[in-house]
Amino acid sequence: MDIVQAILYGLILSSIFALGAVGVSLIFGILRFAHFAHGDMVTLGAYLALAVVTLGQVSVWLALPVAVLVTAGAAIAVDHVVYRRLRRTRPVILFLASVGVAFVLRNLVLGIWGPQNLVYEPGIKLPMQFAGLRLKIDQLVIIVASIALISGLALFLRMTKIGKAMRAMSDDPDLARVSGIDTDAVVRWTWVLGGALAATAGVFHALDTRLQPTLGWDLLLGFFAAAILGGIGRPMGAIAGALVIGLASELSTLFLPPVYRSAVAFVLMIAVLLIRPTGIFAEARR
Repeated sequence: MDIVQAILYGLILSSIFALGAVGVSLIFGILRFAHFAHGDMVTLGAYLALAVVTLGQVSVWLALPVAVLVTAGAAIAVDHVVYRRLRRTRPVILFLASVGVAFVLRNLVLGIWGPQNLVYEPGIKLPMQFAGLRLKIDQLVIIVASIALISGLALFLRMTKIGKAMRAMSDDPDLARVSGIDTDAVVRWTWVLGGALAATAGVFHALDTRLQPTLGWDLLLGFFAAAILGGIGRPMGAIAGALVIGLASELSTLFLPPVYRSAVAFVLMIAVLLIRPTGIFAEARR
């Protein structure tokens, strides 16, 4: 029964990892750099939802769409102010710029909300119990909503004009540009989707645990591990990678102290880089 409970918790963690890893993979696939500030975008989205909950006296589920929109707008603004000016430089320059953006966002959160742990709603929510398993309503919603969002994203990328343009630009940016694709629109949509997914992952993780300024930073390694495992730049592969990372992290607590749980993602990421640098789920290319 402990194994089944760990698998259940692993699915919750995998859902959160999938949302963040898909955003990381989209940004890398289209803009060709590792967005180190993605974790702090996750934190920003979670705290923006808290601001709406506090000021509007509404539930976190009503605050989530507002947090998603504002975080997506913030992602576009950061790209316009910082990344757009550096887009033609080497990827390492963009990476270093994203490190700076990460510290700015983290200190912004610290300056406004402080370093203490916070929650969306006070009080203790008792989990439901069935067949000896424990699960909170919020955790069930996290799993179902994540599946729905990722399914919607898959349809968006496959069926819509802008989704097809994003896939084309991910495969070959130069060919997409000479084919008449509006690459600026593709970049904007990439940041919108990345910011929206980041905010959702932040709110979901804060619901499952609590709000803290390092919330997104603590998840960042898992995002990149899942993206690398699934083949960096392959959003759908990142989902499979997130499932592996989330389940492995939770199942490891059956044999190791919970403090070592995050190390499992790191070990898996290193192993994949050594054995198959393109990712286990990456498509073969000539």
